[in-house]
Amino acid sequence: MVNEMFRPANASAIAHYSTPANRTQSFSLVRLAINLGWGVGIALGGFLASINYHLLFWVDGFTNITAALILLAVLPRVNYHKLAAATLAAAPPLESSAASPLKDKDFLLFLGFLILFACCFFQLFTTVPVYFKENLGLNEFWIGVVMAVNGILIALFEMVIVFKIEGRKPYLYLIALGTVLMGASFLLLNLPLSSGFLVAILAILMLTVAEMVSMPFMNSYYISRSNVATVGRYAGMYTMAWSAAQVIGSSSGSALAQKFGYHTLWVITAVACTAAAAGFYWLLQYRSPIKMPR
Repeated sequence: MVNEMFRPANASAIAHYSTPANRTQSFSLVRLAINLGWGVGIALGGFLASINYHLLFWVDGFTNITAALILLAVLPRVNYHKLAAATLAAAPPLESSAASPLKDKDFLLFLGFLILFACCFFQLFTTVPVYFKENLGLNEFWIGVVMAVNGILIALFEMVIVFKIEGRKPYLYLIALGTVLMGASFLLLNLPLSSGFLVAILAILMLTVAEMVSMPFMNSYYISRSNVATVGRYAGMYTMAWSAAQVIGSSSGSALAQKFGYHTLWVITAVACTAAAAGFYWLLQYRSPIKMPR
């Protein structure tokens, strides 16, 4: 009920502390921190779960509470209303910025394609680990190791990749490319190899590349459509889209796997990724792009 309250405020803070020139890199830096935690945490989680699941929950709870206390103690307080008023007085909103995300048709279309993308992405946290155990024969420890590869690679390489490709192609082009790669990663799970561990590693490597190419630019795209007065509302709707996808993707993925089997699920997921990629590309080609603030 409360976990997702963090994300809109976090996105607004990143937008506040960054500039249009380094915004994508700023989001990537935060993702680096998250994925360092993911890389270490998922491996530790697999180790703790192999001992006792209750121990895993105690450790998880205390790390969250500790992070909250450190945030309150270290970060300076900001009066957002005064900041917004001062910023708008110095620089009026962009003419291309919508007064509300609900009136921004391109943003709403983007959210629709994003939900389709995220429904597929959330299989990584639901059906994929179960598939690793039930079909590929991996235990909790090795599932933790394989999943940790995702976070570790993102922490090591995402900033470099974003620095190299940002500005070379439009945001939506990179998002579409990453979405196609993600669809391919799910098809890799159907490889008829004798080693389940190898299948899992290959799929996670491809999915990690897809995530690094697409997800940092999703944040930059919707932030570019907002201004200081509306960025929180844009971030809130963006977070709501991810939350909706988590509900839809988790339940539908499990139901499809149970009714038709995992191999069919991965094909359906790949097709959905292709449809989402086509949507992002259509949005780039046939809708009027918003100008980036300078």
